Amino acid sequence: MCLLVLDRLLNKPLGALPSHVCILINFCRVWDGRSWNQMTAALFCYFLLQLYSQLQQKHSVMALGSERATVDPLSQVDSGRIQKLANLSQDSGAMSQQLLYRALVSAKWLSEAIKSQQAGLALKIVDASWYLPKMKRDPKREFEERHIPGAVFFDIDQCSDRTSPYDHMLPKANDFAEYVGKLGVGNDSHVVVYDGSDQGLFSAPRVWWMFRVFGHEAVSLLDGGLKNWQREGNALSSGKTQVAPSEFHASLDKSLVKTYEDVLDNLDSRCFQLVDARAAGRFRGVEPEPRDGIEPGHVPGSTSIPFTDFLTESGLEKTPEQIRTLFQEKKVDLLKPVVATCGSGVTACHVALGAYLCGKPDVAVYDGAWVEWYMRAQPENIISEGKGKTV
Repeated sequence: MCLLVLDRLLNKPLGALPSHVCILINFCRVWDGRSWNQMTAALFCYFLLQLYSQLQQKHSVMALGSERATVDPLSQVDSGRIQKLANLSQDSGAMSQQLLYRALVSAKWLSEAIKSQQAGLALKIVDASWYLPKMKRDPKREFEERHIPGAVFFDIDQCSDRTSPYDHMLPKANDFAEYVGKLGVGNDSHVVVYDGSDQGLFSAPRVWWMFRVFGHEAVSLLDGGLKNWQREGNALSSGKTQVAPSEFHASLDKSLVKTYEDVLDNLDSRCFQLVDARAAGRFRGVEPEPRDGIEPGHVPGSTSIPFTDFLTESGLEKTPEQIRTLFQEKKVDLLKPVVATCGSGVTACHVALGAYLCGKPDVAVYDGAWVEWYMRAQPENIISEGKGKTV
């Protein structure tokens, strides 16, 4: 039983594991199912993972601050599954946190990975630039003018439920699989997502979240985005990138998505904390929404944490310690369920990313977000210091 649990959670062949762990696993084969009770087996699995985590630290640079979190592409681990094993112990926070840092890779790491084309998971770089219409920026044109070498363009509006009246709602699993497969992304790919925003990261976390929603854990964000990539003097390419289609299988994780009905029910049940990533003025109702016909305001009981609060002035992601403090200051308890929202489901994913970096990978996103809420909610459920909503 121990061997089966470990193999499934790590999702790696024994030959890819450190020799110390292989020795312990082989020892586990002798005892498996014979004399250990369930508790002992769980503790033994946790011990193995602790040892593996320590060995990983020797080969991966995961420093904070100026040395941003980096990853060894030869040792990608399904962090979502590892989190389930970590939960077998009450003292799993530090271990899971180290593993979950893999959500970010630095410009230096990506540059070296592109040059070396190391073996292991196939590296796929995705430009997920998207902008509000009023920003008057054309992400497709900008991509063809300049992008990271080898990158493909991911169109958030195209890869969506085109039948929905709301912007870029999640597509069906089969549609997502077909779309990313045409971009050359397979289930063995290590996907690195970035965007070209002035903030550093703006829309890229949405695509990072989408891959996770559809069961692909081997996905990272380029810390600081294209802005930091250029600042560090890295190369750029132009034109369209030609890629060979790949096969991708997607499976929707419903636990990471919330609907209008879920949020409406939560007004009474208070089953989860709702965090809004829009600018504070839009949350309060004193600054206009970027979409015509939608007034600003917020869902009753929700908390405001603008997505820019998760970023440094230079556009890099803040450290987990800083993010944890931010949540604490806003009275958001990461030990309890959290759901993220925003205007249309894009910047809400910064909240999910911030929590993920703190070791909490289960933050869901209200996909319809404020646009859907405003259009469907009763006036009394539109909290605003401004106009609000009238029948």
